[in-house]
Amino acid sequence: MSHATRTDLIRALERALPAGAVLYEAETMRPYECDGLSAYRELPIAVALPETVEQVQTVLRLCNEHGVPVVARGAGTGLSGGALPLANGVLLGLAKLNRILEIDPDGRTARVQPGVRNLAISEAASRHGLYYAPDPSSQIACSIGGNVAENSGGVHCLKYGLTVHNVLAVKLLTIDGELLEIGSSAPDSPGYELLALLNGSEGMLGVMVEVTVRLLPKPERTQVVLAAFDRIELAGEAVARIIGAGIIPAGLEMMDNASIRAAEDFVHAGYPVDAAAILLCELDGTNEEVSEQIMAVRQLLLQAGATDVHSALDETERQRLWAGRKNAFPAVGRISPDYYCMDGTIPRKHLGRVLARIDELSRSFNLRVANVFHAGDGNLHPLILFDANQPGELARAERLGEKILELCVEVGGTVTGEHGIGVEKLNPMCSQFNAAELSQFHAIKAAFDPMGLLNPGKAVPTLHRCAEFGRMHIHDGALPFPELPRF
Repeated sequence: MSHATRTDLIRALERALPAGAVLYEAETMRPYECDGLSAYRELPIAVALPETVEQVQTVLRLCNEHGVPVVARGAGTGLSGGALPLANGVLLGLAKLNRILEIDPDGRTARVQPGVRNLAISEAASRHGLYYAPDPSSQIACSIGGNVAENSGGVHCLKYGLTVHNVLAVKLLTIDGELLEIGSSAPDSPGYELLALLNGSEGMLGVMVEVTVRLLPKPERTQVVLAAFDRIELAGEAVARIIGAGIIPAGLEMMDNASIRAAEDFVHAGYPVDAAAILLCELDGTNEEVSEQIMAVRQLLLQAGATDVHSALDETERQRLWAGRKNAFPAVGRISPDYYCMDGTIPRKHLGRVLARIDELSRSFNLRVANVFHAGDGNLHPLILFDANQPGELARAERLGEKILELCVEVGGTVTGEHGIGVEKLNPMCSQFNAAELSQFHAIKAAFDPMGLLNPGKAVPTLHRCAEFGRMHIHDGALPFPELPRF
């Protein structure tokens, strides 16, 4: 983009937005140069911070007219580089669209703007005896728009589902500013099922400006059980026993010794620091069913080889036990200069095999790995510890991460469970999908965004990239399927 065109666009944005809502000096844009994946950083042409839906429409229309890419950003807590700015694009910050528009206790729904924090929905619904179930570890900060874009999960997604299972409707803007309403607060809505497509679309199809979510009644009783194991494979066996018995816990989480020690030192949650692994199993429902399931789960855990099984005695202890798990990521940050958080999903039956292989890869790459994950649904979060100040360690950590994701695909899993693809997992995507599938993804993108201006270069690799990565053989440069625009 020429300097004159850049200046024209910035001036047009300044006329359309309130004073101070357009940032273009390098230092003022630094807070927006990356999301939670801080290894990748870039400064955009400008940062636009609209306050209304109409202002968002104007920003999109101006960028469309100038042929300038747009990257939408929520709270910036994403871990895959999905909100990484583009040097030739505008970063569209949605944090100021942060109003809860309606809580409908009778319909058990909430209508919110994209900048509303995840936890704020449950706080607002609490007085009606309701809450919003998906609870990412970053729920105190992450925004609902970003949750939809990445199809976020959380510790309670085993029983209550991911974001996609709890969103009833969205309003989104296309790149030319057209407002679309998808879904309904009714049990069903006419037309194609596009909600599932938009959840996890990573800002590539449209910009969310309103989300209607499902609220659930608070359970009569909630209780968590902590079980310690002297071998991590036994913890994996315990997970299989619980699910196999037909019990679906509200949450079923596993931590290995490295993450246990880090979390205990940081939060003082009461974890047994000598355990090879712990399971946190939370049960909720009526008082009668929780009492029955607690006894059954205790028996299953002991049969699986647990060395200790302890139930939280009250709500304070329950919150403390979960605080250790939810603060595991920052806790690990205290024992290593840097860490790289992976996100892959596997069939539960392969848990022991995959963890053993991760340990082998860790020793092969000479990098420590701390494991924290949603054991109930097989969503792994290996934390690769490294020091970016040591030459080559970041590249080695990234390569180890790719190996772990390739392993997930090998056993029938996928390269992401809730963090999205962003820029982080473009190469592993080549391992999971073939040329025909990737071409179809690009065709869907083109249907919503013909010029490829919404978050280009993210989530879906081109066929050429996959060929260069060595995961797709293309004869003499000829593609097996026509190459669509490189977004």
